Amino acid sequence: MPLRRFERWLYRGQRPNWLARTLNRAWAAVHALGVAPDYLVTLEVTGRRSGRTIAFPLVMAVLDQERYLVSMLGENVAWVRNLKAAAGQAVLRHGRTERVRLEEVAVAKRGPVLKAYLQRAPGARSHVAIDQDAPLEMFEALADKIPVFRVLVAD
Repeated sequence: MPLRRFERWLYRGQRPNWLARTLNRAWAAVHALGVAPDYLVTLEVTGRRSGRTIAFPLVMAVLDQERYLVSMLGENVAWVRNLKAAAGQAVLRHGRTERVRLEEVAVAKRGPVLKAYLQRAPGARSHVAIDQDAPLEMFEALADKIPVFRVLVAD
């Protein structure tokens, strides 16, 4: 339980503190190199205010041969706001660079993806108030609070 408290402390108020920002930068670099498992990726998106490329380390969920990215902290986080401002255009890096378009998944279809995500992303379990083995209905009940994006090849 102390680990979960620490993980929540890193993102108190749904925003990363100084340590979380530092760790995120380091993990983004590692994920981008491709030395971590292939479901650990770096999302690069243009900042909506700065115009700079901003990198975020994320865990990719795979369900029915489709790839998904999930915002464990909800809707009001930088990468989600930047992504929406960029009309879903982004870059995924994991040893190679892939231009992608992220399409938000309808709330009614998020439940199975959220379950797959939580089983793959142990760090997210402190931020999502549900057990990874809970029934699908419980994930569906939380779906409106957690954005899910399907990864598509950029046009």
